[in-house]
Amino acid sequence: MKKHILVIGATGNVGRPVVTALREAGVGVRALTRDPNGAPLPEGVEAACGDLTAPATLDAALDGVDAVFLVWTAPRPAVASALERIAGRVRRIVALTSPHKTPHPFFQQPNAIRGLHAEIEQRIEDSGVEWTILRPGMLASNARFWWGPQIQAGEAIRWPYLSVPTAPIDERDIAAVAVRALCEEGHDGKEYVLTGPEALTQREQVETIGKAARLRLRIEELTPDEARRELVPPFAPPVMEMLLAAWAAGEGRPAWVTETVGDVTGGPPRRFAEWAGDHRAAFRT
Repeated sequence: MKKHILVIGATGNVGRPVVTALREAGVGVRALTRDPNGAPLPEGVEAACGDLTAPATLDAALDGVDAVFLVWTAPRPAVASALERIAGRVRRIVALTSPHKTPHPFFQQPNAIRGLHAEIEQRIEDSGVEWTILRPGMLASNARFWWGPQIQAGEAIRWPYLSVPTAPIDERDIAAVAVRALCEEGHDGKEYVLTGPEALTQREQVETIGKAARLRLRIEELTPDEARRELVPPFAPPVMEMLLAAWAAGEGRPAWVTETVGDVTGGPPRRFAEWAGDHRAAFRT
């Protein structure tokens, strides 16, 4: 029987490649959106009107759906009622959260997202549906938002904790795991921590982007206090503090690297250099 999947968060950094991967796999895709007429969705994707903060509006979107891919996009007070509605209508939920259970200091710093993700996971697990939790580490796409504006402006890339390593994951690899979990058997009750295949310092990531985009980049280290002054905005103060704490905790430690993408998909995950090459236009003026 052909699968039909509802994607919640379909226009985001991860939801968009999940939609694309499902379509390439021949799966019927429906995307939840508050504004079906304004949602930038690929051809062949059905837009379904609904709002996580108004659970009754989800029924039509959930009708005839085999599974849901969930990226939480609403305030925390809506979690209980929305998940109860979703779990009552589908057999399987695959949720994107974070590696807040991973025993590495980089992922163990206090922040509001940890509590939200823990609540979402617990409610899904208690609901009785089949479930899979995807816990990606650092996303490769962060590079576009963190360093893209400075690179495009022709400025020096001024950034804190340049020596701290992470293992950025290509969102297309997250999507590949999501498709398996949504459409295959054998993933119920699994919690997949997903990373890229290699550890790179933040400086090495910037240098990789420069090589891919054929740009000569100047890179300058900021102190944490300088980062607070120069990077707020665009970062909100709580986000800046969360990142500074995580980077400080990761200083001098190897990055957490998993082989989960390959184990689940049977193929090698993409290296950061491949991601940078495929997105080089985003860094050019």
